[in-house]
Amino acid sequence: MNTAIKTTKMLSRRDGHIGYIIFNNPERHNAVSMEMWEACSDLINDFEKDRGVRVVVITGAGEKAFVSGADISKFEQERSSEEGIKRYNKAVDNGYGSVAKFSKPTIAMIRGYCIGGGMGLATCCDIRICSDNSKFGVPAAKLGLGYGYVGVKRLADIVGPSFTKEIFYTARQFDAEEARIMGLVNRVVPGEQLESYVRDYANTIAGNAPMTVDSIKLITNEIYKDESRRDIKACDDAVAACFASNDYKEGRAAFMAKRKPAFTGS
Repeated sequence: MNTAIKTTKMLSRRDGHIGYIIFNNPERHNAVSMEMWEACSDLINDFEKDRGVRVVVITGAGEKAFVSGADISKFEQERSSEEGIKRYNKAVDNGYGSVAKFSKPTIAMIRGYCIGGGMGLATCCDIRICSDNSKFGVPAAKLGLGYGYVGVKRLADIVGPSFTKEIFYTARQFDAEEARIMGLVNRVVPGEQLESYVRDYANTIAGNAPMTVDSIKLITNEIYKDESRRDIKACDDAVAACFASNDYKEGRAAFMAKRKPAFTGS
């Protein structure tokens, strides 16, 4: 990676075409500090520039949590002044935004607690796959916190308005099966199979034509924008680029030869 990360609480690695970003604060259930949010943005931006990375998996270190929200132990240091609050909020917004706007597929690999800011992070990802012992919740109503439009909309776009209200109104924790029923997660797998399942899933995606996959992400994201803000030309251009690509030629040739295609993303 090109970025010099200033904290050991955020890790990244690359495995073939898969990039991994790991929230590394297991002693606090991967609670997130300002510097971790800043590092998250830097790491996702590095993977954006790396043409060899086709899918990014976001996860938490250890066996107990994906991300459990904000690191309250850092509040006095990071959020005790107006200037500090502004910087903190900017770091959080940039962290979420960098994941949500990332042009390539993202998978949240969730084990254990996915609470508050962890739920916010997971909803920024394209696909959510969790272990069968995972727990989900947004405790804002137990703390008297306000929750902004963008975050609520991301959740509502996934689970719909009724489940969004239930999650916020009750502020309780939901188990993995409840999350699956709501559509919050795509897949629930046994804990011991989670890493291998996600790796195989990511490799399946990475083995497909990157320009096609990325165009679907672009088009799907445009669908959920207000009609006045949709960039239909960008969608049309992305589709046209697929048909003009070497990968389209390779896909046809591989189909006729009954072999696996070797896509290059060009």
